Amino acid sequence: MYKEEINKHQAILKAMQIAGITEIKTTENNSSFDRIQFLTNIFTYFKNAVHNSKPTKEYINQRGLSPFGGNGKGGEIGYNSGQFHHGARKDETLIQNCLKVGLLIDKNLVSRTGDKAYQPFGKNCIVFALRNRANQVTGLYFRSTINNDKSKHYYLKDRSGLYPHYPKSDTEKLILTEAIIDAASLLQLSEITDHYEILSCYGTNGLTKEHITAIKELKNLQEIIFAFDNDEAGNKAVEKYSKELKELLPCVKMSKIELTANEDINSVFVAHEPEIFTHLLNQRTEFLFSNEKTSNEPAKQLVNSNEKKNNSEQNKKPTTNISEANITEYQQISKESNNKQQTTNHELQTTNPYKLCYTTDTANYYIQGGISKMLDSMKITLVIEHLQTQQKSRNKIDLYEDKQVEKLCKEISEKQNLRKDQLETDINKLTDLLEQYRESELKAESEKIKSEEPIQQALTTQERLQTENFLKQPKLIYKLNELLGKSGIAGEETNRIFLLIIAISHKMPEPLHALIQGSSGSGKTRLLRQISDCMPPERVIRLTRVSDKGFYNYPEKYLKNKLVSLEDVDGLGEEATFAFRELQSNGELNSATSVKLENGQIVSGEKRVKGPIASLACTTQGEMYEDNMSRVFLIAVDESQQQTKRIIQYQNNKAAGQINTKKEQEIKRFIQNLVREIKACEVLNPFANQIQLPEEAHKIRRLNEQFQSFIKMITVINQYQRKKAKSPSHGGVGEVLITEIEDIETAIDIMFESIVLKVDELDGSLRQFFEKLKKYVEKRNRNFEFSRFEVREATGLGKTQQHHYINKLLELEYLQQYGFANRGFKYKIVYWDNYVAIREKIKHYLEKQIEQLKAEHQTSKNLETRTPANTNRTPELTLNYS
Repeated sequence: MYKEEINKHQAILKAMQIAGITEIKTTENNSSFDRIQFLTNIFTYFKNAVHNSKPTKEYINQRGLSPFGGNGKGGEIGYNSGQFHHGARKDETLIQNCLKVGLLIDKNLVSRTGDKAYQPFGKNCIVFALRNRANQVTGLYFRSTINNDKSKHYYLKDRSGLYPHYPKSDTEKLILTEAIIDAASLLQLSEITDHYEILSCYGTNGLTKEHITAIKELKNLQEIIFAFDNDEAGNKAVEKYSKELKELLPCVKMSKIELTANEDINSVFVAHEPEIFTHLLNQRTEFLFSNEKTSNEPAKQLVNSNEKKNNSEQNKKPTTNISEANITEYQQISKESNNKQQTTNHELQTTNPYKLCYTTDTANYYIQGGISKMLDSMKITLVIEHLQTQQKSRNKIDLYEDKQVEKLCKEISEKQNLRKDQLETDINKLTDLLEQYRESELKAESEKIKSEEPIQQALTTQERLQTENFLKQPKLIYKLNELLGKSGIAGEETNRIFLLIIAISHKMPEPLHALIQGSSGSGKTRLLRQISDCMPPERVIRLTRVSDKGFYNYPEKYLKNKLVSLEDVDGLGEEATFAFRELQSNGELNSATSVKLENGQIVSGEKRVKGPIASLACTTQGEMYEDNMSRVFLIAVDESQQQTKRIIQYQNNKAAGQINTKKEQEIKRFIQNLVREIKACEVLNPFANQIQLPEEAHKIRRLNEQFQSFIKMITVINQYQRKKAKSPSHGGVGEVLITEIEDIETAIDIMFESIVLKVDELDGSLRQFFEKLKKYVEKRNRNFEFSRFEVREATGLGKTQQHHYINKLLELEYLQQYGFANRGFKYKIVYWDNYVAIREKIKHYLEKQIEQLKAEHQTSKNLETRTPANTNRTPELTLNYS
């Protein structure tokens, strides 16, 4: 072949002639006995095999293809694993058919079991079907998925049929590709298949008689477009076949798609956007054939008119050919006309921060896992992908180490056959882009931390007018309580308004705190959520769990004047409990610690988290938080039978559709607007020295401070109805609200149960249990002895809860235990405290002070009416309220 300078096909024919073998021409009629049906069935088997082979699917995807073909235009892909005959080894008909069509080759082999063995044809290849005029499978083409430079392409013997099928009879423009995989690539593009018919040759020597016959039958054909590889063999084939077809079809125009040197259709399809083919087709080169031809001289390909016009420019740049100019021009046009695309060549793609992408003309670069924010290094996991072969190289590297970069570029250059200098240029540019990206990310984080203060939602003029009118109404606290009932809170009349006022105190310099006590399932968490839902969302922090260092790691001003809603304080660790307690008492956290700056430097400094905060928390074991109890208002959930009935009635009404949930949400939003409209004001209580709390109260120092703060909150909520005076604490600068006796009376009315809990030795839920137990025993006699089963029957509590309560009462010596464990214990109440009398005593004590205060105030008011004085009301207070 090489000696006589002929091609492979011609060499085979000459060898057959020397051996005396006559070429067998198999026609469609004499070979279609079972051949067509058999090849159809075997190709269906190959198509199904694709989905069972992950490497095959990856190979097809790397080629940019789909196993289902393209846009309904045919071109399905199969896979030959070489196992198609194993499942039916005993089926002699299958074996003979495979031998007949060439799918099996008999090399006189014997398997390990002693049976006859055959070598499968086209093993580990993807498979394409060749079809006849009736679109039936008459041949198969195999393309190896294994990198083997010696042999990649295989056809069944007696090859017939075209890929992807015979051209349609009304075809006007026909694209001829060099290889089947190139035709399969173009089939993926609907913008191509809608306007052009595609037909594949079988290599540079593969324009067969069947191809020519099919082309000659196209009566409406206007143009044939060659899409061969831009290499020496491809260009010679185009020159040869364009001449032959022009002689057969003189009225048909011949043209060629100009690709980059040594590129083919599939490599361009994988490396570029689909629009490049539209551009290349628009810029295709038309062949002009000279009339002066000799028999020994092939037809000369002349440059097109555009090339002639730009010939002088091409001479100035001898290294740039037409195809390179076309693709460069396409990239410029695509970049200008498609600004909406997220991916642009030579730009760092940051859509996924954990997989940054950078594409150049050399390779694709992927940074897996993102980049570190430490400025002293640029350690990354770098994946370099070859544009044509999709071969990848994965390495960990510090881009700030020049020696590492140089070594990596050398290794990649040798492994993937890329230019070392281009790799170094790309990586240096990539390093600059990564530095810019990191700086922008650090700047964005810094700005985010600076803008910690939440943006308060602005009220419209109508909303502000509605809230002001409501806040000017008399008996405001009680009307607020009615709104809470309409927002979906069933019962808990005193507790709900108490909690709302404490929640609103988050706006004050000295906020309040509440601890809601109740047994499991008593509704304490639901009550907390409903109250926090009435607060502006931007001011509420809802937590279900806090780690030991959680509070210390908040940004400095993040918690300032916020409401912290903690659903289960029982789950806090010791350190988190301490931090929460300090935020309640001191309004800030200060800790000396080692701080790691964003640039990686470690310094010793002070970590500060500023408050103050208001807080609402729930617990089932209030007595365990002795240090916390003095800092908060204790609120016991109503666990009475009447409250249970109210909750069940609400639940049933809601299930029956009798509750307007939309209206409830509107009321919650209105309460949120009310809270936004209430301003933090300084309060002066002229009656502070005239009200004294019971001396028996637990830690009365803190309780008295909380009592005075609660009175201030009542005054602040009524700020649109209270007098104002010059602030004595600021030298007459600014104004203060003046507390009225009505505010004190309201505060005592709401706080009464909490004051009683402070005096009582038992916590709220334990007190309710003990009172139920006393009622049960009193019905019999005070010396009545009872069992635990009788306790559960009387109180309706479960075994775990009643066990906890009884043990606590035994510990406090309210109960005495008799008997033995094997026979069951009996219990007896030995301390009958008069809880009702204590409540009445405290209530009478506080009411007496209020009555005395009213009497004194009335006397002073009568004296003022005789001698009028300037009340110094503010302009707001002189308005007529509706």
